[in-house]
Amino acid sequence: MPSSRSPAEPPLDRRGRRRQETIEEILDAAVAIMAAEGAGGLSLGELARRIGVRPPSLYVYFDSKNALYDAIFARGWAAALDAVVTCEERFPDPDDVAAKALVTAEEFARWAIANPAYAQLMFWRPVPGFEPSAQAYAPAVELMRRTTDMLGVLQSHGVLRADVDVAEAVGAWTSLVSGVISQQLSNAPDESFDDGSFTRLLPRLLSMFLLYYGPQNFGPDNALGERRNDGGAIDGAARPRGSDDGAKASRSVGDGAARRAPGAAARPRRR
Repeated sequence: MPSSRSPAEPPLDRRGRRRQETIEEILDAAVAIMAAEGAGGLSLGELARRIGVRPPSLYVYFDSKNALYDAIFARGWAAALDAVVTCEERFPDPDDVAAKALVTAEEFARWAIANPAYAQLMFWRPVPGFEPSAQAYAPAVELMRRTTDMLGVLQSHGVLRADVDVAEAVGAWTSLVSGVISQQLSNAPDESFDDGSFTRLLPRLLSMFLLYYGPQNFGPDNALGERRNDGGAIDGAARPRGSDDGAKASRSVGDGAARRAPGAAARPRRR
């Protein structure tokens, strides 16, 4: 797990290093408690007992319990971002942009399933009154920027249609990925990523995303999934009776999906 310090900060002296080591020890112990008791079950008394100090001593390092949660939130998103960046850098074929997008999404989900204590705080709202600071939220913002850039590259390579709203596509992409994470952690937390009842569906769901937004033109005006030819006509069977009403209904479904913003599990929260 990366240090909770920013790499841009100047080197620490001996006293500063000791303080930072203690902070990392506190965070490690706090995450261990959250893993056992849930994010909302973090107890400062138990935390102090585990690291061998009196509870008031914790306030030397964190001025409140929410400040401790803030550091854990920042640490989690920094680690998730690092996992995605590392995956992107080692991808064997940078020209295969669709495969790279699928692999990095899978890596992000894999990290979350392997780190459920962090994932609870990052994707859900288990602690009443806690909102991450802008500084803690920064790695999540960077990951969202990278996701937006990635889908923009997919569009420039023709994997996504030219008329696709990339912001909408980002919302759909993050909803799929984080929704799978949420389903897995909520319903089958003891399963691994590779054997998960929900995580095993991730490649299929993201392939469906690429079909919907891809050049096959499976869009909201064609919600039944018939392939359009170059002239805009629908190939295959004739449309059913009441096709005009059906088209309106299809557009309504698509428009409604576009209007709804991703929820808490779809993108991280900020103040």
